[in-house]
Amino acid sequence: MNFFLSKKAIVSSVLAIISGAAASQELSLGTYGGSFLESLKACHINAFEKRTGTKVFTKTGNAAQLSASVRATAGKSDFDLLMTDARYVAQLGAQGLLIPIDREKLPNGKRLLTRFQDKNGWYIAFEVAATTIAYDKSQVKVPPTSWYDLLKPEYANKLLVPDVSGPVDGAHFLMSLNRAKGGDGKELNAGFEEIKPFVKSSLVLYTQPDQVVSMFERKEIAAAIWAADRAGVTIDKGLPLGVVYPKEGGVGSLHVMIIPKGSKNVDLALQLIDQMLTPEGQACFAERQYVGPTIADVVVSPKTLDVIPYGKNFDKLWFPDGEVIADNIANWARRWNREVSR
Repeated sequence: MNFFLSKKAIVSSVLAIISGAAASQELSLGTYGGSFLESLKACHINAFEKRTGTKVFTKTGNAAQLSASVRATAGKSDFDLLMTDARYVAQLGAQGLLIPIDREKLPNGKRLLTRFQDKNGWYIAFEVAATTIAYDKSQVKVPPTSWYDLLKPEYANKLLVPDVSGPVDGAHFLMSLNRAKGGDGKELNAGFEEIKPFVKSSLVLYTQPDQVVSMFERKEIAAAIWAADRAGVTIDKGLPLGVVYPKEGGVGSLHVMIIPKGSKNVDLALQLIDQMLTPEGQACFAERQYVGPTIADVVVSPKTLDVIPYGKNFDKLWFPDGEVIADNIANWARRWNREVSR
């Protein structure tokens, strides 16, 4: 009798091991690194792993690199889900490299604000970023209200302008000046003329956002055309910075989630997307990363609300056509090198 009980116990143990192995799930996620990934884990991934029993494996890169990886694998992506900038998505979708996302399969999909919904169904927007003016409160007593305030004598050689071949803020600033003068959305002739005095006043043309931090720390600059989220994180580190959405309009961009062709875990990818649309997750991420939520009625602190593109600040944004940027940025960079950079 004891033998049979023992045998049953062994069989039960084996079945439990097999069941546990079958229940173990993995999700491959392409995402941005650094503090972004730390916040992603704290606000979303940890909760998702606990709820589903899934282990999320991450590989980091910037939006261009992650999008290029989808194209390079030609429909056999190693990623189940990845994050990118909305400007890259139209090309990937048109090339048949994405799996459409059915919002009806996302319980929190109904929370997504209408203005952020993709009519083609290729992506789900999870955050809003903005190109703005950051300034040093210890040096600037009267905050700027316009891009053109940065041409005042007090900012000469104390300004930092992004190179158009660097972060997207460079293209955003160029397009914003072009828009302010009623220029064409693709040729940017007006923008290239307008930006020249800003470049002349700029201490250098930065290509990496971290350059801005170090120059503010050393008091080498008094203001910069910079991403609001970068400025917010820097404020939390103790630098006395302020953020201004200029009257011409801060420039908005959407960071999105896409499911590439080749994903082996579409259902799990949808579950992680849904987690990233929860009110608590979006509030957590906004507080840590200073980005705008994409769902309604997210409650954040007044300190965060002053910086992020949400609420009153969102009304000061304009969104350029991301596809136009993706299609023309290489030509703009070549023209920039010929006519503007020094």
